[in-house]
Order: sequence, then structure tokens, then C-alpha cells
Amino acid sequence: MSSLAFLVTELQSLSSETRRKHPDIREAAEKSLATLRASPEQANTSLTSDGPRSLELLKPIFMGCATKTPKVVAISLGSLQRLISLKAVPKSTVPEIIRTMSDTMNQGVDIQLKILQTLLGLITNYLEVHDALLGDALLLCFKLQESRIAVVSSTAAATLRQLVMVVMDKMVDEDRKNADAETQDVDDKLTDVTLPDGTTTRLNPSAKDAYSVFEDLCLLANSEKPNFLKLEFLHKTFALELIESVLTNYHGLFRKHSSLILLLQNHLCPLLLKALSDRPTFPLILRCTRVVFLLLKQFSLELQTEAEVFLMLLIRIITDDNSVSLEASGSGSSMAHSESYHSHGSRPQWMRVLAMEIMRGLCSDAELMRNVWDRYDAQENSSNTLSTLITALKRLVTEKPALLGVGSQMSGVGVSSSNDSHHTISPSGSTYSLDGVAGMVATAASATVSNVVGMMGSNAGLSLQSSTMKLQCIDQLDKADSPPIPESYIYLLAVQCLVSLCEGFATFSAPLFNAIVIQKPRTAGDAPIRAPPALDFALLPADDPSTKQLEIVRNIIESNWPALLAALSFVIATNLSDEIFVDILASYQAMTNVSGMLGLNTPRDAFFTSLSKFSVPTRVVSSLDSYTDPQTPRSATASFSENLGLTLSGGIGPTSPPGLSERNLACLKVLISSAMFLAGSLGESWFGILEVLQNADYVLASKGIGYGAQSPGSKGPFSPGRGGSNPPSRSVSMTLSSSGSGAGLSSASTSNPQAPRHPLLSDLELETMLTAIQRLFDASKNLEDGAFKCFIDALCKLSAEMIGMQAGSGDGSALEVIAERGSLDELQSLGGGVLSPPAPSIADTPHRRRVSGIHLPRTLRSGDFGINKLSGVVSINIHRLIYRPPEVAWTTLTTHLLSVIRLPTAPPPIRIQAARVLDDVLITVPRNLSNAGELQAQVQQRVLEVLSHQVMLDYTTLPGMATSSVSTTVELRRMGLETLHEILQVSGHTLVIGWEIIFSMLESVCKPSPPMRSVTMDSTSSPTASPTLRAKPTPLGLGAPSEKNYTALVKIAFQSMNLVCDSVSELSPEHLRLCISTLGHFGRQANTNIALTAAASLLWSVSDAIQAKRKDAEKEPEYSALWMFLLLEVLGLCTDDRPEVRDGAIQTLFRTMQLYGATLSLQTWDECIWKVTFPLVDALSSEIHRRSALFESTEGIGDQAWDESKILAFSSIGSIFHDFISSKLIHLESFSKAWDFFVTRIQDSILLDSRSVSSPALRCLEKALKASSASVFDAKEKVAEMKERVWSAIDSIGNAILRRNGTQSPTTSLSILPKPFTQESLVAFVEVIQSTRDLSRALDGTEWSLERLSRLMAILKGVLTYPNSPDYRPDIDALPPVQTVVMTTIGGIDLSAPGVPTLVLGDLSEFATLPFLAAFDVPSDPKSSMPSKRITYIALAKKTMPKLVELCLQFKDRLELYSEGTLEAVMSAYSIPVKLKYDCPAPSKHGKDPPLWKTATTCFLRIVKECSPQIVMFDEELSSERLEGIWRQIIDVFRGGILADCSAAEGFALDVQDEEENFDLALIAALEIDVVPHLGARRIPDSIFTLLAKVLAHGSQLYDSSLSPSPSTDEIEKGSSDYIQINGDQQHPHGSTDSGHSLPRERFSYWCFDLLFLICSDTTREQENARKRLAALSLPALLKRCQTTMVRYVADEALRGNLPLPRAREDELLYVLRKLKELRLFPASLWAAFSNNPTKYSLEQPSSNSPETDSENTTSASSLSSRASISDAVKRSSVGHLFHFYALLCEIASVPRRTPEAWVHIRPLSAGSVSQLSEEKHTQGDGQIDGHLEHLDARMLAKESLKIIGNEMGVPLYLT
Repeated sequence: MSSLAFLVTELQSLSSETRRKHPDIREAAEKSLATLRASPEQANTSLTSDGPRSLELLKPIFMGCATKTPKVVAISLGSLQRLISLKAVPKSTVPEIIRTMSDTMNQGVDIQLKILQTLLGLITNYLEVHDALLGDALLLCFKLQESRIAVVSSTAAATLRQLVMVVMDKMVDEDRKNADAETQDVDDKLTDVTLPDGTTTRLNPSAKDAYSVFEDLCLLANSEKPNFLKLEFLHKTFALELIESVLTNYHGLFRKHSSLILLLQNHLCPLLLKALSDRPTFPLILRCTRVVFLLLKQFSLELQTEAEVFLMLLIRIITDDNSVSLEASGSGSSMAHSESYHSHGSRPQWMRVLAMEIMRGLCSDAELMRNVWDRYDAQENSSNTLSTLITALKRLVTEKPALLGVGSQMSGVGVSSSNDSHHTISPSGSTYSLDGVAGMVATAASATVSNVVGMMGSNAGLSLQSSTMKLQCIDQLDKADSPPIPESYIYLLAVQCLVSLCEGFATFSAPLFNAIVIQKPRTAGDAPIRAPPALDFALLPADDPSTKQLEIVRNIIESNWPALLAALSFVIATNLSDEIFVDILASYQAMTNVSGMLGLNTPRDAFFTSLSKFSVPTRVVSSLDSYTDPQTPRSATASFSENLGLTLSGGIGPTSPPGLSERNLACLKVLISSAMFLAGSLGESWFGILEVLQNADYVLASKGIGYGAQSPGSKGPFSPGRGGSNPPSRSVSMTLSSSGSGAGLSSASTSNPQAPRHPLLSDLELETMLTAIQRLFDASKNLEDGAFKCFIDALCKLSAEMIGMQAGSGDGSALEVIAERGSLDELQSLGGGVLSPPAPSIADTPHRRRVSGIHLPRTLRSGDFGINKLSGVVSINIHRLIYRPPEVAWTTLTTHLLSVIRLPTAPPPIRIQAARVLDDVLITVPRNLSNAGELQAQVQQRVLEVLSHQVMLDYTTLPGMATSSVSTTVELRRMGLETLHEILQVSGHTLVIGWEIIFSMLESVCKPSPPMRSVTMDSTSSPTASPTLRAKPTPLGLGAPSEKNYTALVKIAFQSMNLVCDSVSELSPEHLRLCISTLGHFGRQANTNIALTAAASLLWSVSDAIQAKRKDAEKEPEYSALWMFLLLEVLGLCTDDRPEVRDGAIQTLFRTMQLYGATLSLQTWDECIWKVTFPLVDALSSEIHRRSALFESTEGIGDQAWDESKILAFSSIGSIFHDFISSKLIHLESFSKAWDFFVTRIQDSILLDSRSVSSPALRCLEKALKASSASVFDAKEKVAEMKERVWSAIDSIGNAILRRNGTQSPTTSLSILPKPFTQESLVAFVEVIQSTRDLSRALDGTEWSLERLSRLMAILKGVLTYPNSPDYRPDIDALPPVQTVVMTTIGGIDLSAPGVPTLVLGDLSEFATLPFLAAFDVPSDPKSSMPSKRITYIALAKKTMPKLVELCLQFKDRLELYSEGTLEAVMSAYSIPVKLKYDCPAPSKHGKDPPLWKTATTCFLRIVKECSPQIVMFDEELSSERLEGIWRQIIDVFRGGILADCSAAEGFALDVQDEEENFDLALIAALEIDVVPHLGARRIPDSIFTLLAKVLAHGSQLYDSSLSPSPSTDEIEKGSSDYIQINGDQQHPHGSTDSGHSLPRERFSYWCFDLLFLICSDTTREQENARKRLAALSLPALLKRCQTTMVRYVADEALRGNLPLPRAREDELLYVLRKLKELRLFPASLWAAFSNNPTKYSLEQPSSNSPETDSENTTSASSLSSRASISDAVKRSSVGHLFHFYALLCEIASVPRRTPEAWVHIRPLSAGSVSQLSEEKHTQGDGQIDGHLEHLDARMLAKESLKIIGNEMGVPLYLT
């Protein structure tokens, strides 16, 4: 809406409202409306321009304001307000408007408020309001501000503030415009003004207005009469508020105008000073302090003197101390003398709070504080304002200690309250060394805290929750009186001031420090400095403002750090909330860092010291040592009370282990952070920092837990999930729930567990803190060389002091012994420049003291912190040790570590720890060393020399060396040797120097070798074999280390020796000689494995290296001498007492000779044989004999070991002879002598040494024999001599075997017999025989003579039957080795020579009988649980039996086979198993070989078949005895087979029994086919035939009867031709009811019966005469056999009656009757059988009338009776046998009862041959049997037989 339209609307409203009561106003309004309506454009112009028309238009409004009607006035003022806001009021009307509003101000509240709104719009929109008009407007507002109506008063006050701001804004705009306007235009507006100091200046209108208003405000505030405002009175508080508003918003304007500054100096400052000095009232003082804050904040430069006075006044208020002078030095201002200030006593607390709130704001302005210092404290003769302020703050925070309480966390956790009285630390007892005041201040600060422990209340402390006000006091302008102020609020303000000051220093200095030092490289291309030194102000540009500011900060801290440290150290130890604690801790960090950055070492160290005390309280460390775990579990109530800090004061102490609280850890975190930030500038101050880190590590890791014992993944004490339980590892035993002891503080972090914590209070877990500590040490890699040297020096110094404490002296002097007594000098002299100068850790500390409250027993700690950290620091700074001068780190480090190692009183774990660190360094340095020429040699020399000091320790000159430390010394040496091994392993190939040191170290661990046993021969001269030993180093440790210690060291050293030998090819001759000598020492050490390796492996590798270099002709003599030196060294080890070493040396010796023997000359070989080989054998033999004589009763393991060594020697010698006898040895001039010597030694070893030596000795000889065959052609004579010498030895050894076997010299004493031969030695002996025979055949090409072969067979038989071997092998399934080689040797004999087959067959026959005649049990060893063995010779028999057949068949045509009894011997061999049959030993243990008797039977029958015709062929050439012997032996074998005991077969299965019977049928068949046809020779005696018949008769027995026993074997073997006559009328024996016992194998008995009938029957005409003789001689046996059967039947039948006989007897009777009926004899066979000469009369009988017709009749023929004639005729009949049994047949035929009967198969007579009986067995199963089925009955058979008799007698048969 336009201003014109708005005016029309307002006039209409005014006209309507004044229609009745004020017509004049209505009329004026209507007139104005008419004007507006008539000419709007003109009216609009009139409103915006001054003139009469504008007044006419506005006249109704002014008239309305003049009325007393509120509504009309309101409408008028509202219209006026809107017009003013639209700037539709002419400027000329402004005075009128002000006057009008002045007239209406007494109206109601609404009117007054409208007036205020209108005035504000008027002054704002019309800038031309100046001077008096402005004053009237302001006066109107001031009057309304005095209204009693609150809303009017407050609105007026607000309007006044806005109007004053508008006035000031107009001045600002005016300045801006004047700056752009021309000078002439500006000068026209200037007005003269008299300033407070009496001078005059010219001001622009707005400037004058502002000046006048502000001046009057100051005057009114000071109760003076204003110059501009027509105001009599104005409340000081309101005036001050207006002043504050102006200064707050226009301080920049004031600084531009000196006139305004003069107002501040002359009016405002005196006013404020007076107000602050008078009796205080809260509203006034509140506003004064606010204005003072603005003055100090914004005008400190312009009002330097006034600012100084105000600051000192505030300080006096803060401290409530009137002694603080307010007079500024040199001040000439009116303020200094305008008032006389007096004290009104102690100021109220709220006033101090107001002053502190102001001071907090000032302190937060870092720039202001620096300016304060620069303007006051830095000037001479000026007040130390800032210093006084800091001191005042310090005094304030320490004013009421009881109110602030004591933070229980700061003294640690688990520390008994009983220790509080001892917590005060005097400066003299300070645990940290600081120069001057730093230490005293830090100590005093701690003491201040400690002295007030007993003054605390349960609710004491500072926190943002309980110590602050919701609205700070200085902002409570609406209060007439001071609000309730927490008692601790002022101390919180003081703390915040301190924090602001410290943070201000840091926020300004840190960026500049980073920009100057860290971020700027030193030169182009250089890397940034990561650990910079402190600022050097001499190098900074002097004219740079930042340099000056840094100097100011440096001066402030340098002067005020004691007060700051005292205040901070006190506050941090009080009961603070987390937020405040974090602020204080951040201040600590800031002050520490700034001090370090600016090079203020003393303040920096003091803050570090204080932080150290709070990080690791001394009581925690000292209490931790005495803490013991509670033996009884704590109750839940006790745990809860402890967590709440509610333990009883009278308690016995904390139940939790001492540890660090959360705040201790936070302090530690800050300390670590600051140390890391200032690492490059700490210098000697590292010592104190490292001390506290050591203590922290000790507490965190807890006692009893070594470094690295806690796993990285384990939770710390503050980790989630740990709860309130104490960790078992006794580390930081503080949980979050126990952060205070009854402080009652609640913070955001504790009330809300999920709220994020401040970074300083986070990450405080155990692992995190330990990691932070480690990270500080890891940061050492960023240090410059100088800083790193200081760091290493401090760490070594700390380590030295701690080790000195643990070594038993409280002041660390134990470690000084080294320096004072010259050990360091000794080290330096040994190492040259390597170990000098001495480390400051040992020599630079004249006075020792206990460190940080650690009172540790030597047994309590597992390692030294300093040494442990040295390890990590060195590992990441290894390049410094290599490429930097030794003075940087090498000398300090190695000297310290060696000093610890060499300190005998130090705890052993620490010495070992130092050695471990040193060893790691010595290993790592060569590994990281590049090929750097001269530097490489220097570094290697340094490393090896330092290592040698560790390996070759000698404490014999040090006092107090205990014997118990010997083991520690051994361990140290062991570690050094392991280090040497690793150096050689990793860097050995790069070594260019130091081999002498290495060999010295290796040799230093070896015991001196004992005198070596001589290995030379008496008959030969040899050079000494032992090299000259070098001087031994100092013995190990002190005293005599145990053998175990020596062994451990030797073992480690020998590993290095192995590595040296791996690169032995790189050694020079001198070093090679040292190497060989050192290896010789190792070869004589007690450790067998080491000695063995040295003797067998390493010396061998050295030999290879020497031989490789011998190929160079120029170097050949030198290296040849070395090789001989090596051989002699090895020879010295060949008689070592330990078998392993001895054997290894022997192997090495001969392998070396064998490998390089081809290159040796004959002269060298001669020396090797006579000076090395034979002396070695003799030495071994002598030792064996000596020990045997010494321990005659027992044969110990040692004797066996010596035997094994001799075995090895023989084996090696055999290889030497095998390889070189043909090419080298046989060509020696002394070969014959050497061979005789060699064979003699072999023979002696076989006969005299133990049996274990025999076999190798023989093998050695065998090798030589085999190899000598190659020299048959070029050295035949020598080879022949060799062969004969060996046969002589064989014969001697054979004699020994035979003597032991008992085959020769049975009376020989056992004492002179050799020891029992083993099977192995016998095998070797036989193989030597084979080799000898092979060599003989190669020489001669012929077989040995029969005499030598006989001797050979005798020896072989003795070997085969040797009964005393201790190592028999199983000989059932397969031939054992001895039998194998014997059979092989026999098989190799040429049998073509006469007599040789007989010789061999005879011995083989004897071999076949060994299982049955010579088997024996080997006596079991009583010490062994193994069962006794049995020597069976079964496999030998199985091998020999077929071999005999083979040889017999091969030589069956030779007469000697029969004439010399060979065949009898073979048959005899077979007879034994055939007779034993089932009693033979089992043929196999695991296999299924046929039984021995079957094998023997088969072989026997084959020989009989093939040799029987040959016997007949040689009948005339053989003697009768030999012929009878052969046949008798044959019949004897058959007898054994037929009559063998077969009762065992009854237990077999039926099919097996059948098979067994069928096998035996071969015997019967062989008798029929192969024997019977060849028995016709007349030279064969009758006894042979009779024997055969008796055998068959006996074999045909079917059952046993007690009444008629079978003929005995002896009776059968007699072979008598006498026959017991059986008369037909003889008395029958008494019968019996005994059924008898059936014999096994019934079929076989019938087969024998059949054969007996067959040989007596007339069935064939082949060889008739021989068969007649056989029949005549066999017939008595047949008749007797048949008679026995029939007689028994007749006798038993009469007795038994109807009781039937057993089946076998009935079958037998039927068989006999049937066979007798069928039998047809040769004519007169029965007559010849009963004659006195059956052989004679079997072929030709005398006539019937001859006197010889009956051998029993001696009468003449004439006297023969008819009876005799009939008898003679009957005997000549072919059925005479029936006549013989006539009576019995009659008895059987006349039996009244049933006789035996059966159906049987009857074969044709032509098929009755026994040889064909087997066919019956095979055809029975198919039912295809030749013959017919016939019913047999005994009675009928007897009758038929009687009929045959009658028929033979010519009696007619009446019945058919």
C-alpha cells in the first residue's frame, strides 16, 4: 500500500472517530482527504517534501495526538508511526512529531508503547536527527524507561539500546561516507567539541551525537550531570548496560576515534574502578565487570595503563588480597590518581566468581595473554601482570583442598590406605632427578596433594554437573542479588583459566613449530624431519612477527611454569570428573609439548616428571612387590563395596592387586604421546621418561609375567566383557566401576555407557598401552643420530642402574665394579676401538639411587626392561650400527651388554637376556651388511671380536664369583656359540676376515685331549700321528663345569664347525690346518655324535677340499703335506675309546685312501700299508686282547664295540685289497711278506678273536682272493703263493672246526679250542674255500687231488654238522646259509675223477640221515625269553635224497658204486625214514612238502628199479659179502616200509587213509616187479628169501591176538631157513572168546598176503628156476600163516558156539580157504620146502625111491611104507598144501553151526598179480570190476578143498 493510500485510510478512521467529540479534528481530516482526493500526485509530492502543504495534510494527525482521548491518540500515533516507517513525513515535521509525542507520553500504556515504537522508527529512518533534537528523542525514551510499568520500562530500555545503536551506526555510516567524500564537503559539517582532557577537536554531526551520548552515559553512570541529555538521573546499572552494548558492538569504531578512547580513559575507566572499589552490590558489580571484560578484551592496547590496573584489580579480587597494588608503573593517567581506593574488607564470593568468569574469558584469548606479557611482564620496572595472574590462579585452586578432594584413581588401584602417611615425598627423596627448581616444584606439587589426604569430604570434587551454574553468574542481569553459587564453582573457573592458558600456548606454538621444523625440508630433496629438535631461536628471522610471538610464549613458560605445574599437578590429583580431568591432562600435554618445542628443557622435564608421578604412582610399584593373592575368595558384598570405594577405613588393605587406574593410564598415554612428539629434543631427559615407562611396563605386565607373555588378543582391564572382575594376571586391576572412591561424581561417560569418550580416556586397554609404549621405542628410527645416541645412552643407563639394584647393591654400584676394576679396559684392549669409549650407562653415573620406587628382589623379575627394549630399538635401527660411526650406538650398546654379561653378581636371567639381545644384534648386523669394501671387513671384525668376549668368558679375576653362576656362564657361552652358528649360516659366505677368531672360539669349548694310544708297529717306524696342539684358551667359566655343560657347549660349537667345513674350500692353507686341528679336538670330545661327525664326516670333507686343490701342480706339495697331516689326525682317532668315533675315523681313513688310491705311487702305498693299515689292525687286536684278559669272565658291550671296529677295519682293508691288489699292491716288493702278514692276521682273528670278527675277516680275505684273479697272467707265481697260503689257513681253520665238532682229537682240552663259530663265519669260511677253488681252477684248470678233496669233504662235513654255533637259522622249509654254501661247494666238485663220486655219495648219504640221527636242540639262552631252537637238517635231507637218486642214476654203471658199499650207504640212508614212517619229523613248517618217508620211499624205489639190474649184471664182480649186504639192505628197506607202525594213520580221514595205503602199494608192486625177478642169483643166500617171506607173512597180519602173538622183528630179521613143522594131527590150541584187535590198513595186509601167495604159486614160466627157489623158500611162511588162521577158527568156534566171529576174522578165513583152494604150487615145491636144502631141491628132486626122498627118513627104499610113499607123493603134488591142511579142512567142513560166509568179487587167475591190484581201487568206484560176484561159505570152501584132495588122490566124486 502506498503512503498516500495509507494516509487516506488513516484520515478516514480519524474522521470517523472524532465525528462527535472533536469536530475540528474531523473537519481537518476531511479537508485533508479532499485534498488528497482532488490531486493525489500533488498530495504525494507534498508529503515527501517540506512545505506548508505537508503540514496541512498531517495537521489532523497532530491534532488527534493533542486530544486526551486515548483512542484518538492511538489512531493518530499509529498513523504517524506508519507514515514515518514509509518515510512519508517531511523532515521539517520531525521536531513537531517529537514534541507531540512528548506531550502525549503521559497517556496510557498503549500510547506510551506507541510512542516508543514511533521514536525508534523516527530516529532510524531520519538520519538528520542530530544534536538537541536527538537529545529530546532520547530524553523521551529515558523518561519512559523510568516508568513504573514494567512493560513500558523494559520496552523503553530496549528502545534506548536500539536508539543508541542507531546513533553509533549513523557514525559508522558517516565515517564511510566521509571516506568517499571530498575533504571540502566534510569540513563544512564539522563542529568543535571540547574533549575531556581539555583539548578541542572537530567532529561530524553523527560523530558528535555518538560522542555526546556515550559521554553522558558515562557521566550518568558516575552520577554526574550529563552534557548532552537533559536528564537528571539514570540508574547506573542501565547506563552500564548501554555502555556495554556500545562497546560490544562498536569496539572497532572506538579504536578509530581518539575522542571516544579519551572518553574511555577519562570517564569510563575511573567510573569502573571506583565501582569495583566501593562496597559491592551485585547488579552494579556485575555490569561493571562485564564492561571491564570488554575493555580488557578490546582495548588493552589503547588502554594499556588502565588494562594493567583492571587486571591487577581483578587479580586482587580473585585472591581476595588487598596487598596487590593497583598503581601502574610510570602511569600518568588521571586514573592512577583520580580516586583514593580503600578496602571494604573481604569481598563476597560472588564478586570473586564474577572476576573469575571475566578472567576465564580473558585467558581463553591466547593473543591477549601474549600481549599482556609483552606489555607488562616483559617491560622493565613494570608489574608482572600475567605472572601474578598465574600465581593467583595457583593460589586459588589450592585454597581449599578439602573442597576439591583427592582423586583416588591418581594414586593407583589396590594401594592400602595405610600407606598414605608415607606418601609425602621430600625433595631429597625425589625419585626423579631434575636440575634446580624443576624437581623441587614437581615434588612440592605432589607433596601438596599428599598432605591434604585426610581433609577430604565424601562429596568433594569438581565436575561439570555439580560444580557449575546453569547460567553463569555474569549473565544473570535480571538478579538484584547474587544467585546461589556452588562452593566449588570458583575453583572450576580457576581450572578452566589454567586450561585455557595452556591450550593457548599450544594452539599458537604448535602450528608455527610444524611449519618451521617439521614440514619444511632442510634442503631440496631431503626428507622431512620426523623427530625434529627444539627450536633454535638464533636461527629464526628476528624481524618475523611469528618469531617474536614464539619468544613471548617461551618467556611466559620459562617464568611461570612452576606456578602452572604446581596448579595443574594439584588439580589433577583432586577429585575431578572425566571432562575436567581430560582438560587438565590436555593442559599437561600442551605445556609439555610447548616447553619441548621451544627448547625449555627444565619446564619440559618438570612436566614430564609430574606426569610420570601420576602415570605410575610410586606406591603402586612398591606395593605390587609385597602383594600376595588372597587365599580365601571374596564375598559378593565385599567385591561390590570395593567397586564403590566403600572399604572400611579400618580394613586390612585392598583386596585387589595393586595396579594402575584409568586416569593413571590416561596420564601415561599423554606422557608417551608427548615423549614421542619431543623425541628429537629430549636428550638426557630420556632417562626419566624411560624410567616411568619401565615402571609402567612392570605394573601393566605385572610381576611374574615376562615380556610377551600376554597374548595380543587378550582383553585388557577396560575391555567390554571383563566386568568388574579382577584379571588373574595381576596387571591393571582397575575397572570402570571403581573410578572413584566415594567422590559422588557423575559424568556423561559414566552415566551413559554408550556415549563416546574423550580420546584421552579411550583406548586404555592393557594391550593398547603396551603397544603405545612399544610405539615410542619404535619411533627411535626417526631420530637423528645425535638424538638416537642420547636415547641409547639413557636406555643403557637405566638398564645399568636397575641391574645394579638387582645385583645386590641399592645404589647400582655393583655394575660399576666393571669400570672400576678394569674389565672395561680389558674389553677395550681386547676389542681395540670397537668397545671404546665406555658407555655412559656404566661409567658416567657417579651416584646410584633406587629408581622410581622399585624395590625388587633379584628373583622377582624375569628380565630387564632396558635390555628388553634395547632389543627392539636396535632391530629397527640396525643400519646405524652398520653405517654410522661406532660412537653413535655400537660402542655404547655392546659395552653395556657385555658388561651385564660379565657381571657375576647380576641375576642370571638378566645376564641371559643381555646375551640374547647382544646375540640378536651380532646376527642381524652381518645379515644386513652389504658388500661395502673396507667397511665390510671393519664391521665383521667388530662383530666377531664382540662375540668372542661373550664366548670366551673368564671371571677368575673377579671377586664374589659363586660356583652356582657357572651354569649361567655356560648358558651365556652357549648362546654366543649359537650366535656364531647363525652368523656362519647366514653370512659365512661373505666373511672376509676373522677366521682365526672363529676357530679360537670353537676350540675354546673343547676339553684338552687325553694322551693318544700308540697305533704304530714295533717292526715298522712311522711318524707321529698327532699334530701339535695350539695353546688352549681360558677354561670355561670359573671352577670345573660339569660334563653336561661341556657337552652342551661342544654340541653348539660343533654346529658352527659344520658350517665352516661346508665352505672349507675357501680357506687358506693356514686356516685349513687350524680347521683340521680343531676338528681333531672335536673328535676327542665326550659327545659321541660330535666326535663321530668330526671324525667321519667333516675330516672327510676337508680331505676332499685338500685333494681338489692338490690338482694344481704348484700347490701340490703344500696340500699333500696337509693331506698327510689330516690322515695322521684321523689315525689318532681310530683307537678312540668310543666305538662310534673309532668306527667313523676308520671309515674316513679308508674311504680317503680308497678314493684317492689310484693317484698314489707305489711308495706311498707301501707306507699306507705298513704305517697305517697294519698298525691299525695290530692296535685294535692288542686292545681287544688286553680287554679280553682284563675282563675274562664277561664279554661286555665295550668288547663287542671293539670287535665291531675291527670288523669295520677288515671290511675296509678288504675293499682296499679288492680295489688295488691287482693294480697296485701285488706289484709291491714286499707284497709276499705283506700277504703273509695279512693272511696271518686274518687267521689269528678267526681263531683267537670273538666270532663276530671271524666272518668279516673271512670276507676280507675273500675279497682279496677274488680280486687277485685278475693278476693270474701277469703275476702267476705270486697268485699261486697266495692260493697255497690261503689253503694252509683253510686247513688250520678246518682243524679248529673239526676239533670243536669232536670229530678229531677227542681228548683236546676246551681251553685251547677257538670260540664257537657262528653260522655267518662258517658261511664266510666256505665261501673263502669256494674263492680259493675258483682261483685254483683259474691257475691250473684241473680239479684238486682226491686227497685234498677228501680233506675238503671232511672240512665241509664238519662245517655242516658244527654243533656249537650260537646263531642257527631255521632249516625245515629251506636250506640255511651254511647248508646252502656247503651243498653249493659239493655241487661244484668235478665227479669225473675216479673215487670222487663214491666220496661225494658217501657223504651225501650221511647228510640224508642227519634229520634222524643228528638233530639236536640248541640250549636256550637263560637271559632270553625266546624258545630254544632245534636243528633238524630236514631241508638238507629233502635236498639230499633226490640228489642221491640223481647221482646214483648218473653213476649206476660204475662198479665202484656197488663194490665200495656206496649203494648200501645210500639204501641205509633211505631205510631210516622209511622205517620211521609217521614218526619222521615234519617235512615243513609252513609249506606242504611230502613227508620225508614218502620222499625216501620214492627215491629208494627209483634206485631199486634202476640199480637192481645192475646188481645182477655185476653179480660175478662183487664179493659175496657185498652182494648179500646190498640185497639184505634192499629187503631191509622193504621190511621197514611194510612193517612200519601205521597206527597214527587211524586218525586220518578215510580218503587220506586210502591214499596212504595206495602209496604203500608201490612197495608191494616194486617187490613183485623190481626185486622178486632179480632174486634168482644163486649167490644170494637163502636167508634173504626167507626174510622176504617172513616180512610178507608178518605184513599180512589182520589182527592181534593175545593167544598167538605175531613174530617179533628180531625173529624176522634172523632170516633163518628153519621152518616149524606143522603136523596134521597136532593138538588144537585152546579156543578163546577174545575177538582180538584189528590192525590198521586191512587192504595192505591182503596185498602182502596176495604177494605171498603169488611168489609161492606156479603162475609164470619166466625165470622159472629163480621163482621155484623163491617159492620153495617162501612156502613155509605161507603155510604157517594160513595154518594160524584156520587153527584159531576151529578152536574159537567150538568155544564161541553161535556167537559170530568178528568180520575181519571171517573174511580172513574165507580168503585163506579160497586162496588155498585156488593155489597151485610148482611141482615138488612143498617137498623142497620141507627138505633140508630147499634151494637145491627146488629145481630137481630125487626120485620117490631115492634115499633122499624124505629128509626125515634115514631108512632104505626097501623099507618105505605105503604111508611114507603117499606122503612123498602128496608133497610132490601141485595141491600138496591142501593135503597139508587136510585135518583142518575136515574140521571146518564138519562144523555143525553156521560157518562164515560172504559175497565177494572173484578175479580171474590171470589178473591175480599184485602189481595190478591198484587197478581194482580205481575201478571200484565205477563198478567195472573184472570177474564175477560169488557167494563164499567156509564149510563149502573146505568141502571143495577136500574134493580137490580126493580128486588128486583119484577118489571118484559121487556128488557134484
